Amino acid sequence: MATPKRRISRTVGRQRRTHWKLDNPSIIKCGNCGAAKMPYRICKECGTYRKRKLVEVE
Repeated sequence: MATPKRRISRTVGRQRRTHWKLDNPSIIKCGNCGAAKMPYRICKECGTYRKRKLVEVE
């Protein structure tokens, strides 16, 4: 079984993990009501997706 040749220093390990960050979610405006929403999802404010009413919102 493979074993590490030497201990990875704290700096080297942290430099490798600098790219593990999360991306900011893209936010668009709803085409029906103009509320902010995530793409490819039903609008929470009006319940529409691609100009079609899919969910009844109270």
